[in-house]
Formats: sequence, C-alpha cells, structure tokens
Amino acid sequence: MRGWPQSPHWRHRALSIASAEFARRRRQLMKMAGDDAALLIAAAPERMRNADAAWPYRQDSDFHYLAGFPETDAVLALLPGRKHGEVVLFCRERDAERERWHGEITGTERAVADFGMDDAFPIDDIDDILPGMIEGRARVYCHFGREPAFDAQLMGWMRRLRQLRGGGVAPKEFVALGHLLHDLRLYKSRDELRLMRTAAAVAAEAHLAAMRGAVSGRHEYEVEADILHTIRRHGAVPSFPPIVAGGARACTMHYTANRAPLADGELLLIDAGAEVDCYASDISRTFPVGGRYSREQRALYEVVLTAQLAAIDEVRPGNPFDAAHHVAIRVIAEGLCALGLLDGDADSAIAEGRYKRFFPSKTGHWLGLDVHDVGDYRIDGEPRLLEPGMVVTVEPGIYVPPDETGVPERWRGIGIRIEDDVAVTRDGHEVLSAGVPKDPGEIEALLAGR
Repeated sequence: MRGWPQSPHWRHRALSIASAEFARRRRQLMKMAGDDAALLIAAAPERMRNADAAWPYRQDSDFHYLAGFPETDAVLALLPGRKHGEVVLFCRERDAERERWHGEITGTERAVADFGMDDAFPIDDIDDILPGMIEGRARVYCHFGREPAFDAQLMGWMRRLRQLRGGGVAPKEFVALGHLLHDLRLYKSRDELRLMRTAAAVAAEAHLAAMRGAVSGRHEYEVEADILHTIRRHGAVPSFPPIVAGGARACTMHYTANRAPLADGELLLIDAGAEVDCYASDISRTFPVGGRYSREQRALYEVVLTAQLAAIDEVRPGNPFDAAHHVAIRVIAEGLCALGLLDGDADSAIAEGRYKRFFPSKTGHWLGLDVHDVGDYRIDGEPRLLEPGMVVTVEPGIYVPPDETGVPERWRGIGIRIEDDVAVTRDGHEVLSAGVPKDPGEIEALLAGR
C-alpha cells in the first residue's frame, strides 16, 4: 500500500474556515504586495518514509492559510490586477485510474467551485501557462530556498522569459513571502480561535487519558498510545510527536524515545498537542506516577506553577512578548534560592544567569498553524507588543539533571514543565487549555480515582 489512506470525506468536506475568509486573506496579501507583483506558493510535496511508503500528508501551513486546499502537486498564484482572475490554482486533474488506487482528486473544476479560485489549470501545464502570467511584473514573492524542486522550476520560468524573442520582461526582484504573510498569520480570526479551542480540548482529553493510564509497570510508549488513541478518536492528529518522559528523562527537554518503564516515586512529564484542520495545541503537565508528589517534587512543582500563573498574568494587550519570560525567571530564581538550589539571592542569580542551570529555556512561543508558529518576536530591535488575536504558549520549567552534583541528591533528576495555550483578548487573555488540571491537589485527587 502506498502511503496512508485519506478519506475523501475528510479531504473534501465543507471547510472549517469559510471560503470568504481565505479570500479575504488573499486580498489583504495582494494589497500589501502591490499591483506589479506576483505571489507564488507551492503545496507541500509528498514525503517518502521509505521505499514507496509515504508519510501521512500534511499541507504546507502558508499554502493552507491562503488556499485551504488539501492536496499535494499544487501551486497557488496570486496575480493582482489580472483581468481574467487574480487567484489561480494549478492542481491535479481528475484521473479515474489514479483515484481507484489513491482516492478522490478535487480537479480543476471543483477547485474553482469549492475553494473560491478565480481560475484553475492542470498542474502538468504550469510550465506552459505560468511564465506568461508573471511576465512584465516587477517582482515575485515566494519562499525561495524552502523546496529545491520548486526553486529550480521557478528559475526555469525566469530563463524562459529572458530567452523569448523580442525580449520577455522577467521580474527583476525576488522577495521573501514570509515578510508579509507571516505577519498576517500572527493575528487569529474568530474561526481560527474556534479551531484552536477545539485542538486544545482534544489535547486536554488526551492528557487526562494519559494521567489515568500512567501507572507503575507500564511503559512510556503505552501512555503515548493512550494519547494518540484519544487524538485520533476525535479525527485529529498529533501536532508533534508526544514527549512522555518519566523520572530523570524529563530533564531532556525534547525527549521522544518514549521507551522506558514507569516507576512509583517518579514524575511523568507529558508534552503533547492535537492538530485540528491544521491548527495546533501544545500542552505540558507533570504528575507523580504513584499518585502523590514527594516533598521535593512538590516544592519544585509549586515554584513552576507559581511562575506559570504569574507569567500568564502578563499575557495581555500592550505588554511585551517577553514580559512573561522575565516574570517567570524572577519567580523561579526566587524559588530556587529559597530552596537552596542556588546560592545568594535572586537578583544575583538573574544578573549572573545562574538560574539557567535549571531553567535554560524560554517561557513560550507563538502558536497557530505551526506549533512554533511564524511571526517576529522583535520589531526594530524591541520586543513585540502583544495584541488581541495573538496566541502564545506559557511553559516555564525546572530541570535538575541527574548528574548535577552541585545540589543535594534528593533534588537530582527532577524535571517539571507546565504549559498552557493562551490567546490575547481585548481585555486580557483566555487560557485555551484550561481543561487539564495543574493544581497539585487537583492532580492528586484525579490520580486517586484511577
């Protein structure tokens, strides 16, 4: 079997985001680019896992944002001012024999009717048609350097234009599309936030299933299976490979082996999210396998939780993006000093960067179509100010490596992260992932009912 089967119902169902919103995005982007520009973006190619088996297909996030079109072998051309239609899609034609093996293809007619394109042509004809569409335009916006095959094709079109008799007028400038497009993606619409709430709710249910199933003697991969089962049962997919890290393995922040057995007395750190119609969630929780935190585990957990709650309070319009991080640093440094893991006071620990021994990461990132979503964090060298519609994660942590000889042994090998998805609203913020408990007492009560 080639690749993973895709249900025609899933691929061609009514769009979760209305066609009018995709059209609005395209108009806004073309207005920013100018009438003398062409904007080209290719769908994600099919990627092979091994031999003739493909990875499950996932559309390019930028292509999805502008087209909502779910198939590979497609190119979207935005051509401001074109008399016969500014929005042109090149895609696969219907093919009964191919569809018999691989499932339904949208085709050019339905690309126009169902996806709001002005015009659509067979992808096999793109070399003959598209060069003429971009001839005479001053510049081309594209993701040059992302897909070598598309880059080579684009360069071929430029050479063809320059070699035309009479001197074809090829665009003189290539501009990175991300400079315009990624700023648009930073601001989530009402429908985008609805999808992200759904993704967070699915991930929350997966975390609860993991908490109930994570008992001594099971393996990390069995808990991972509980997570994946819950996500897929809702028709979603994981937004990234889940991290299921027991004991000292939680001190490896991007641990993904998920092979070890679970043991009483250890904490289990789970970092997992769901993706619904390409929109992601990203949630982390840390809880005791045996059902109750030890004294040291709870002490560090409460420091992280206090830091996270304080950081979430900083997520509001007008605040710098990094305000949450600075607050988290302060709370964690104070907590580590109070517990004796850091010498001196919090001011010196922060000034000298000594807190990074146990908190080496940032406190969050943008979230959206990508887990680490696009968008600049700084504008003209200054931290970006938060605005309504932006979505961030807030995920402070403390990680005491098992070989950290500078602290008493009872603290070693404890890794804790608490992460939530937080949308900036007009009046403050909304925690999208509030469906998973993080108060230690509530977690212990939930685990007691297993």
